[in-house]
Amino acid sequence: MGCMAKYRVQNPKTNEIEKTYENITSDELEQALSTADETFKQWREKSYEERAEVLRKVAQLFDDKRDELARIIANEMGKAVDQGDGEVDDVVEIFNYYAGNGAKFGADEEIPNERGGTSIMRKIPLGVIVGVMPWNFPYYQVARFAAPALMAGNVVMVKHANICPQSAEAIEKIFDEAGAPKGLYTNIFAGHSQISKLINDDRVQGVSLTGSEGAGRSIASQAGQALKKCVLELGGTDAYIVLDSTDIPAAAKTAWDKRIGNTGQACTSNKRMIVMEDIYDEFVAELVKLAEVMKPTTWDAYTAGMYCPLSSRGAAENLCSQLEQAVAAGANLRAGGELADTGAYVSPAVITDIPRGSDSYYAEFFGPVAEVYKVSSDEEAVELANDSLYGLGGAVFSTDENRAKAVADRLEVGMANVNTPAGEGVELPFGGVKQSGYGRELGPVGMDEFVNKQLYYVAE
Repeated sequence: MGCMAKYRVQNPKTNEIEKTYENITSDELEQALSTADETFKQWREKSYEERAEVLRKVAQLFDDKRDELARIIANEMGKAVDQGDGEVDDVVEIFNYYAGNGAKFGADEEIPNERGGTSIMRKIPLGVIVGVMPWNFPYYQVARFAAPALMAGNVVMVKHANICPQSAEAIEKIFDEAGAPKGLYTNIFAGHSQISKLINDDRVQGVSLTGSEGAGRSIASQAGQALKKCVLELGGTDAYIVLDSTDIPAAAKTAWDKRIGNTGQACTSNKRMIVMEDIYDEFVAELVKLAEVMKPTTWDAYTAGMYCPLSSRGAAENLCSQLEQAVAAGANLRAGGELADTGAYVSPAVITDIPRGSDSYYAEFFGPVAEVYKVSSDEEAVELANDSLYGLGGAVFSTDENRAKAVADRLEVGMANVNTPAGEGVELPFGGVKQSGYGRELGPVGMDEFVNKQLYYVAE
């Protein structure tokens, strides 16, 4: 890795490194942790309303600065500006949601008992929580982690992705401007060994990671060794099952639009399209048509029918080598998959006939690649969908809702959807099973992860 592991802004359009940042020193890290720990002692005593006030101000500042914020991530990881703007909408919603509902979600719960006395379950904050965050949604992922953790009375230290240093700084600055006490939200440009050190420190009480399965294994084993709670939101190869359709071009368009959102770099993207054999040929032909007309663009000129670069040249090269590997195993690349001479552009691809059981079949293609599989029965669709290392989300489409539900009921996933690509929203719990990780973010349960559910029993 060498110098590549440094925090840097590397323009995905040109591959030029525009700015580099120094990692935090050991002394600075100790100072930051000590400040966070001291702040926790005060913050845990604040009322939900006092905490909510800070979160609301954070939401407001995200809203006010949305143009600047969208430009920062466009330049860091290539996201189209209008999609960056949409991401800020989600962030504003998340902070306001926990500000508005935190008191209810964190309230004491009386537990009826037949032994006399009063038994209550309390939700008590744990302390300093470390967040290790990814580059694909640089603001949204942080908000999902930070808003519920802070509302519960914890404080957070965030290690952002190496290619997102400016957005990482921008978030910390927003907290400062919102009047948050120093140490409530701390951005750290830390290396892996420094994160290990934090996990092993008694002042740190939990860790949340959104990232690759490899990073998840590493963090989980360290957290396990230190007996610390961890939440893992890892990869996915979400199945998207189309059982029947009265309008195949429209069905293919819905599937395609979902797949190329964020240039295909989303963990819940519909990476494996599983289509019934009687509509398969037409469905694939429509996807190919859609892929072939796509044109490269830059994030500020993006409109429908265009695609932005991937997050980095390395990510683009990796995706192309995955496609080559699949073709070598016997797959049929029907469109796209071409790497541009400069920057991180890969033309959106459609690939079919990936052999069952091959390495490519189990791989996650993190970019604009539609994998399509043909099945001849609902039974086969379920079996193929569940034949995956991952279990994040999945969707089933049919004109017969009961048929779709019967298939969706059997999916081994954290989020099963019927007749929609994904049920998304701040109220809806997010997370997976199998190698997609464990724990949940968002919704009422998002605040339950980093609290001590304490029994408080008072005898009569």
